[in-house]
Amino acid sequence: YCIFILLERSDGNLFHWNHLMKGDKLVLHRSKRDWMWRQFFLSEEYTGSNYQYVGKLRSDKDRGDGTARYVLSGEGAGTIFRIDEKSGDLHATQRLDREEKASYTLQAQAFNKITGLPLEPATEFIVKIHDINDNEPKFTKAVYTASVPEMSDIGTFVIEVNATDADDATYGNSAKLVYSILQGQPYFSVEPETGIVRIALSNMDREVRKEYQVVIQAKDMAGQMGGLSGTTMVNVTLTDVNDSPPRFAYSSYHLSTYESAEIGSTVGRIKANDGDEGENAEMKYRIVDGDGKEYLDIITDETTQEGVMKLDYESKRVYTVKVEVTNTHQDPSFSDLGPFLDTAIVKVTAKDVDEPPVFSRPQYVFEVNEDTPKGIAVGTIAAWDPDATHYPIQYAIDQHTDPERLYHIDPKNGSITILKSLDREVSKWHNISVLASEINNPHQRSRVPVLIKVLDVNDNAPEFAMIYETFVCENVKAGQLIQTISAIDTDDPLVGHKFVFTLSSMNPNFTIFDNEDNTARILTRRSGFNRREMSVYYLPVVISDSDYPIQSSTSTLTIRVCSCDATGNMRSCSVDALLLSAGLSTGALVAILLCILILLMIVVLFSALKKQRRKEPLIISKEDVRDNVVSYNDEGGGEEDTQAFDIGTLRHPEVIESNKLRRDIIPEMLFPYHRPSPMKECADVRDFIISRLQENDTDPFTPPYDSLATYAYEGNGSIAESLSSLESSVTEGDHEYDYLSNWGPQFKKLADMYIGKDTGVAN
Repeated sequence: YCIFILLERSDGNLFHWNHLMKGDKLVLHRSKRDWMWRQFFLSEEYTGSNYQYVGKLRSDKDRGDGTARYVLSGEGAGTIFRIDEKSGDLHATQRLDREEKASYTLQAQAFNKITGLPLEPATEFIVKIHDINDNEPKFTKAVYTASVPEMSDIGTFVIEVNATDADDATYGNSAKLVYSILQGQPYFSVEPETGIVRIALSNMDREVRKEYQVVIQAKDMAGQMGGLSGTTMVNVTLTDVNDSPPRFAYSSYHLSTYESAEIGSTVGRIKANDGDEGENAEMKYRIVDGDGKEYLDIITDETTQEGVMKLDYESKRVYTVKVEVTNTHQDPSFSDLGPFLDTAIVKVTAKDVDEPPVFSRPQYVFEVNEDTPKGIAVGTIAAWDPDATHYPIQYAIDQHTDPERLYHIDPKNGSITILKSLDREVSKWHNISVLASEINNPHQRSRVPVLIKVLDVNDNAPEFAMIYETFVCENVKAGQLIQTISAIDTDDPLVGHKFVFTLSSMNPNFTIFDNEDNTARILTRRSGFNRREMSVYYLPVVISDSDYPIQSSTSTLTIRVCSCDATGNMRSCSVDALLLSAGLSTGALVAILLCILILLMIVVLFSALKKQRRKEPLIISKEDVRDNVVSYNDEGGGEEDTQAFDIGTLRHPEVIESNKLRRDIIPEMLFPYHRPSPMKECADVRDFIISRLQENDTDPFTPPYDSLATYAYEGNGSIAESLSSLESSVTEGDHEYDYLSNWGPQFKKLADMYIGKDTGVAN
């Protein structure tokens, strides 16, 4: 038989052996393997300056002649791990951390350098990172919070803390933790292996100390020296238990109050001390003995846990009571700490004071019928003086509460009577205030509310519940329903309303049917109504109630006659529409409107023609002539002035706009523009004006209105004085123009014209 034995060397290389048994001899043969390795180990956090040596890879196919080339692949190949292609030495190029990655899986393969062919298949191997103690323990919380009842026994569980170590727990003691307490003795202890914190001291009293801070340490390397450690803090609070009985600070208390204090008012407060808190400090006070037990009462203020002493009845000046206080929530396990109750003596003194009158009731309620006659008594108010019961009291009504002066009270006996008639429908309740004052000291005054209820009597008749808009169709049939009516009554009977509906007299057109449920139906008695004969009917309806005495009223129902369609729907109730439909057709109405429109158009046209028949002239008479006087203070530039007015425009009227109209008249119509014929060059403006005047006089297209323009004195202030021919000599020979040559070059052309002309005439 054949036995295969796997031997693992200390360097991690595996050897494969064949174990053969031949007779009595044991023959061992080494089986050839392509690789002589399987896994490597590497320490983390390497701090050397050179690459860290991992191991050597060598194939049996490598004959050592340098033809083998080793290639590495897998996790970290080429970055973290490098292999020497010739020797197969494997190195780590980086500093590794086991807590980041504990192992790397790689593949190695040998190739022939010459042929490039693999010498053997690739083989996988693992590089494991050996752990070192480089991580300190860390608690899951930086601060823990815990609570435990006070007075707990030793060993009572408080809290469990937990720490973790990132180092390898399967290798050495790097991750083996031990817990210990650094702060908090002798009150607390911690279990080294579990981290459970327990009570280490008995009778820990919350009233002495409430809060504790405990520091817990977790140390690796099993707590040995050189191990790393971490700490956390545990805030422990002792919760309250009812272990403190209530105690009064004094054995007796003295309270005082005024005798005028109202029943139920507070006399004073006392308080017992209890070191507990919450419901364990809740207390209950009660009076257990004393001569004031029947007149005083004590209650517990739930907020302040004080005993509030109240006055139940005042009959003496001094009261003495014994007050007991106990816890409301007692714990039997602490009953040995003493009785959880205490007592104290309370003395209450009533101080004398002049008190106002006291009424026999806190308020009064009276009833009266609304038809009660004036002067009848409604009720009586009673009050007395608590200082001396025989002192007289004076009564009065506060007039602000009875502005209508409906009631009166007798100032001596307190009897309230009626002054005016009452009406329940106006007001059902009257709230007044009655004042009672001492006659000897009117400032001592008390008031009491008096409520007077006015009882109903049947003094109002029923009437329609609303205003009805009733109509009947012209084509209605007999017995047809046209309206359902109901009634209201301001009275309020005890058994409810019951109305009866009837007609005041027999009506030939309509009838009424009582539904006996406070409603009634209005029916037609005949068929066929006509709006021309009667457009509106008035139907008197008598409504009676059933109370005593019976009240009734007559309400009139207005019924209009309307035109309806075949289904009974109203179309029109207007009498005007009836007349219109009866007398005129639609065609006649249209013809009348057209005639009115034509007449209006004729009137408007006649008015327009009348206004255009005659046009008022701008110049009514010849005397209405106004001079146009224009003042020029500029002598002109002479022939060198190219900006001056060119008279050639007047001599050549063809340059004037052809559509320019006369502005001195209101034109009646537009005439075609008549262009005047050109005329020869004129030597003088006068000749030009005369020729144009004659042309316009003979023009048949010119309106028959003369236009008169007067040219007179053109203004003063010019150094050339007046150039007008007005007021000059009769003939031109009287003028001398030689002075024009002295005016300068601006008047040279003018001087040549007149001086030359004068010379020609003289020759």
